[in-house]
Amino acid sequence: MGAIVAIVGRPNVGKSTFFNRLIQRREAIVDAVSGVTRDRHYGKSDWNGKEFSLIDTGGYVVGSDDIFEQEIDKQVELAIDEADAIIFMVDVESGVTGMDEDVSRLLRKVDKPVFLAVNKVDNAQRESDAVEFYALGLGDYYTLSSINGSGTGELLDALVEVLPEIEEEESELPRFAVVGRPNAGKSSFINALIGEERYIVTDIAGTTRDSIDTKYNRFGFEFNLVDTAGIRRKAKVKEDLEFYSVMRSVRAIEHCDVCILLLDATRGFDGQVQNIFWLAQRNNKGVVILVNKWDLVEKETNSVKEYTQKIKKAIEPFDDVPILFISVLTKQRIFKAIETAVDVYKNRSKKIVTRKLNDIMLPIIEHTPPPAYKGKYVKIKFCTQLPTPYPQFAFFCNLPQYVRDPYKRFLENKLREHFDFSGVPITIFMRKK
Repeated sequence: MGAIVAIVGRPNVGKSTFFNRLIQRREAIVDAVSGVTRDRHYGKSDWNGKEFSLIDTGGYVVGSDDIFEQEIDKQVELAIDEADAIIFMVDVESGVTGMDEDVSRLLRKVDKPVFLAVNKVDNAQRESDAVEFYALGLGDYYTLSSINGSGTGELLDALVEVLPEIEEEESELPRFAVVGRPNAGKSSFINALIGEERYIVTDIAGTTRDSIDTKYNRFGFEFNLVDTAGIRRKAKVKEDLEFYSVMRSVRAIEHCDVCILLLDATRGFDGQVQNIFWLAQRNNKGVVILVNKWDLVEKETNSVKEYTQKIKKAIEPFDDVPILFISVLTKQRIFKAIETAVDVYKNRSKKIVTRKLNDIMLPIIEHTPPPAYKGKYVKIKFCTQLPTPYPQFAFFCNLPQYVRDPYKRFLENKLREHFDFSGVPITIFMRKK
């Protein structure tokens, strides 16, 4: 991990806009509603050739009754602990507020470089108004405008001067996205795995509004875990916030290697969970299904078997998917879930030698050839795995247009039978010999 910079301050001073500008992507949600950023949000930035990680925190509010704001305060303190340097953002339009004074009191005790950034300074009048921020007792300040970028250069010049030099080799780690409906236990699952309260967890559905990466390196496994906002049905996406959260979850699925699909055992494998499953399948991602809150379900002898069969029936024909019954609360089988996700990742990147593939598949095809179509007989002569990031196979024959989907499914099932592709979609192409 490189140097870490945390952006802190009270709600709605422009922290997320500044964060998005530095990482040059729309990662954090920006909205005029205060308290939109609920979790710490990580991104990469660089200035003058020096790379650093940024944390965009929720707004700091002392003594609030709001359940989210109390959790945000904890997150800000955690971010300050993690950071090598801190950017404390204030708003020139509001001037010095009581909350700013509370945050500055906290920061004066921190033995780390603190940069006071006065935001929304976009004219000479506001430049002179910024003088009052000397009252916070944090020394010199930097005036800037997050929206148009003016003044950010001077702040970043000073910032990279104090950041520690950390040499590290970048490696492409597998990405596992934890997806599912709101309130299925996704954030609790990641907290249980990494052993710290990295994500805000409340009983209110939809607490996680952003998708966030966490590096996981334990028990010989190393990968990035992505916690996503819960995906809701389109009809329920009424606020702008919800819309961005759903889009971010979809994007997390698109850019991951394996989807860990978490569902609430008490709600079942409903239509919305199926939609998420098919979204992962359409994007050719590895899938592991975790049935969470299994400790809350009244069980009989065959409960697991019957529940598994119901899920497999709903996801046909792609039913070669690992299904685990877990409880995040009691940590039952959560590490088995990670082992399974790693196995699925290996299955997804598996390459089969062409000779071995033909030695196994051609006798099967000879014994059960494609049925004749319009009086024409299809002869498959050769097959090979294509050089793609996920399993795709090409079968070369004389009349590819006459091979129907049921026969392609037959070939897929035989591939799964002889080579372990559990949890991974397979694509089969018929090509002209």
